[in-house]
Amino acid sequence: MVQSYYRSRNRDFTLLQGDCIELLTQFDFQFDMIFADPPYFLSNGGISVQSGKQVSVNKGDWDKSQGFVKDNKFNFDWISLCRDKLKEDGTIWVSGTYHNIFSVAQMLTELGFRILNCITWAKTNPPPNLSCKFFTHSTEFILWARKNKKITHYYNYELMKEINGGTQMRDLWILPAIAKWEKSCGKHPTQKSLPLLARIILSSTKEWAWILDPFTGSSTTGIAASLLNRRFLGIDREKDFLEISKNRREEIEDVKIREEYRTRISKYSNKSIKKLLEIQNREPYFGPDLPIYQ
Repeated sequence: MVQSYYRSRNRDFTLLQGDCIELLTQFDFQFDMIFADPPYFLSNGGISVQSGKQVSVNKGDWDKSQGFVKDNKFNFDWISLCRDKLKEDGTIWVSGTYHNIFSVAQMLTELGFRILNCITWAKTNPPPNLSCKFFTHSTEFILWARKNKKITHYYNYELMKEINGGTQMRDLWILPAIAKWEKSCGKHPTQKSLPLLARIILSSTKEWAWILDPFTGSSTTGIAASLLNRRFLGIDREKDFLEISKNRREEIEDVKIREEYRTRISKYSNKSIKKLLEIQNREPYFGPDLPIYQ
């Protein structure tokens, strides 16, 4: 029996606690889109900088490499389960760095996905390189793939073109890393930015689409989904992260905060997005519950 850790009052945002590989086998519901931010396998004892202070890059045991074979098997297993949870015309986005993205690309290919793009997210505010012995790390990669090679997917080409000033959106996105205002309910060590997830969601889903995040963390995917009138299921093992997710979702029940966040997102696009967000400023949608409960 699948039990929710949390559900928003309008049922657009659901959280499950547990291992995604175990939970995804327990229901048959299929999603329009999946965003996954899996372990990058980069917790190697190094140091970085946050807010001007040296900090360890170690995120936890879940982020440590188990070796080439086990890392590949882990990626194969969760991607395989996610494939089963995608609609036939659905797409998946997977973020990473060089530590894991090549393994992810290999597993996507082996499992029959068609890779559509490799987005390069160039951060406008990356942390400095303390060693001064190599180039500063300032990018992450996001693979976008569709489930079936022969079944077309949804892409809001015209909106992306409009966001990009009237020209085709390229696969290089210059967007900020997480900002201070996104940490109001606590901080996740690998938290993604709302402007980034908003662009991903707007480009590849329609209104009221169902979105899955199997490594939800602090649920930036879900917060962006809710702000953009999509529906969301997030899975994570860590109660502390799920509590941050819950608090973030309840925070945007406040209309003023909700509109403030929409305004901040619109700064990284243009007036067309602002108009779109204004159109979507309606009463909360009370749709059908996620049909995964027994």
